[in-house]
Formats: sequence, C-alpha cells, structure tokens
Amino acid sequence: MATCHRRPRLDILGGMAGAQEILDLDDREVRVSNPDKVFFPAGGITKMALIRYYLSVMPGVLVGCHMRPSTLYRWPNGVGAPDDAFFQKRVPKHRPEWLETETVTFPSGRSAEMLVMADAAHVVWALNTGAIDLNPWPVRRTDVDHPDELRVDLDPTPGIPYSDVCAVAPVVRDVLDEHGLRGWPKTSGKRGMHIYVRIEPRWSFTEVRRAALALAREVERRMPDVATTAWWKEERRGVFVDYNQNARDRTIASAYSVRPVADATVSCPLAWEELPVDPAELTVATVPQRFAEGGDVGGGIDAHVGSLDALHDLAYRDEHEGLGDAPWPPHFAKGAKEPKRVQPSRARHPAKDAE
Repeated sequence: MATCHRRPRLDILGGMAGAQEILDLDDREVRVSNPDKVFFPAGGITKMALIRYYLSVMPGVLVGCHMRPSTLYRWPNGVGAPDDAFFQKRVPKHRPEWLETETVTFPSGRSAEMLVMADAAHVVWALNTGAIDLNPWPVRRTDVDHPDELRVDLDPTPGIPYSDVCAVAPVVRDVLDEHGLRGWPKTSGKRGMHIYVRIEPRWSFTEVRRAALALAREVERRMPDVATTAWWKEERRGVFVDYNQNARDRTIASAYSVRPVADATVSCPLAWEELPVDPAELTVATVPQRFAEGGDVGGGIDAHVGSLDALHDLAYRDEHEGLGDAPWPPHFAKGAKEPKRVQPSRARHPAKDAE
C-alpha cells in the first residue's frame, strides 16, 4: 500500500512554497508537487485526488500499461486550461534515478527515450507531471517493434448516438471470435469505445495494421449502414472503425485512464453483457467502488493471446479481390500500394481535366 505525508517545499527564490506530498510506492519516494492544484474545476478534483483515484484501481491500470513505453499527455493547469496541454514523448533530463525508460523509433526515423510504466511509482510520477490519461504504446519494452496488442477504436462521427457504437461493438466481437481472437471492450471515456486484443508479438506494426484493416472492412460489410472504414471525414458516416490506430506511434488512452474532460470520465473496461452502457456514469467518483466490488473485468486479457494468421488470410482475400491498402495518417511515408492521399473533393479527375 502507498503511504504518504506532507512536507513544506522550499521555493527556489527562498522561503516556503506550497506543501508537497511524499508517497512511498514500490520502495521509492515519489514526490507530488502542488497536490491541492485543481485539475477538474467542475468537480473540484485536485491533482492529489486524481492520483488517489489511480492508486485505488492500480492493478487494473497496470494490466493496461505495464512495461509499455508511454507518451505523456500533460495538462499542467488542468482541464480548465486546454491551451496549455501538450504531448511529450521524451522524458525530461531531470528525473529520478530510478525512472525506467526505453528508446523507440518513430515513422520519421527519429527516436526518443520514453517513460516505461514499470509500476505504480512510474504511473504516479507521470501524473505528477500533469498527465491525466495514460497513453502507452501497444508494445512491451522487451520488444518495441512487435506489438502484442491489436486495438479497435470505434469513433462515432458527429451526430451519431452512442447506441450505434454499442451496436457495432458486438459485431467486432463476432468477427474476432470467428478468427480465433478475443476482444476486450472498454469505454473511451468520451463518445467512442475501444476493443483490445492480446496477440503474439511476432508481427510488425505494418502487419498488425493490415490485420486491423481487414477486420474493420469485414465489420463494415456486415453493417454497411452503420460502420465505416472511410478515412476521409467528408466520406464518413456512422461509426468509424479506425484501423490506423494500429500504425506505429499511435496511442490510445489505456484502461482506467481518466479523460481530460470536465466530468472526469474514465476509459473503463466492460463485460460484454454490460452493453449498452452509459459512459457518463463511469467517472473518478464511481469507478473505484465498481473496481472494489467487482474487480477488473478486463483483467483476463493476458491469458488470451491469439494469432493474426486468420485475419491476414482475410486481408489476402480482400487484396486478391482488388481491395488494396487504405490511406495512412499524414505523417507517414506514402505506402507503395496506398491510394491517393488527398481528400476526394480535392482530387483531380483526369477525364474532367481533359475536357
């Protein structure tokens, strides 16, 4: 268990500044500066209250992020100051000696030394920097080039009700089951839903994305009026099955992450039988009791590791029938088999141009 005590802090200009908390976690002292700083004005939730939430569900938190290199999404002045928020991939030079890191390479070819979520102390250290949600890569530090997690992101387009997301999710589950994989759903903490799949770490990011695209297209075929794989927003309708979340350097808020929104909702693991569920009811105020009474409903994911072979067979069938690659995010190099990376409304049409 974590223990803590409050100490006054010496201001760099001399004199005493606000108190700080010292947490004893994993045989380390983790300092929490400005513990009374309000991060969620609507609910009066302070930085320390946020940390205590994470500590109350820490076993579930670590199922989602343990030993994963992670991006820091920092909100130093809380959700009331969104213009101050920023992503930080590189850990700062001034950090505790015990902090564990790993070097990862980005699509640009550049690399960075990133924080590894090794234990509760590392999670709390990240929270103290102003991070609100946790954004781990789908890899472990032991092999940063081969994901052990396929991620399905169901993202409703504007005006689409959450009930449509809840209708698409079981179809994703069925397609996964038919291809020898088990999906573990959680709310996104906003309007969408995530479904995670534990896989053997023997495929590259590109190969995992290829499987995710085949999965998304099969869901679209089964629900053409509700689900879509259209990358360009002007072509989307319904619920977007975002296959590109499996590209290198894309991250999703992990299990039990608090989202940086006014109501402090949580990206909360679900049991399939709980659908449909109101994500607004899953917050920092309600999830700790849910966890204490029912445990981590997503905690079994590591016991169900699957293969992508069947989804790759599905991808091969699509490609053999002429359905090739789909657009990549804009900061990726143009793929050899990728279609034109331009909005359809801005694309030039040779026949029309020749008139």
